[in-house]
Amino acid sequence: MDFAVEHREEKGLTVVKISGEIDVFTSPRLREALLDIIDNGGAHLVIDLGEVTFLDSTGLGVLVGIYHRLRARDGTMSFMGVNDRVRRVFHVTQLTKIFVLHNSLEDAIAAHESPAG
Repeated sequence: MDFAVEHREEKGLTVVKISGEIDVFTSPRLREALLDIIDNGGAHLVIDLGEVTFLDSTGLGVLVGIYHRLRARDGTMSFMGVNDRVRRVFHVTQLTKIFVLHNSLEDAIAAHESPAG
């Protein structure tokens, strides 16, 4: 599967769909794509990892960096569609303490629309 990043707006959120492997080779492209989205007004991102087949530490570093950039701008970032392999990476690295993993886009939208979200 080729690496790809696509995005769309949905109910005040920018849904970013990533496909393929997120590794040392594709991480620079991911960082560039996410920075472009933020620079063009994307402040509340939901990252769809449903078609991500692999995630390494370089990719995690990009996601953490983007998270901090968004937080500095009062933005948010959460995830959906996380498969078991990628979910295990988030748990092992304890990133589940800062990242919210939603089961569906509907859950992400509901969390964003709630007063606490």
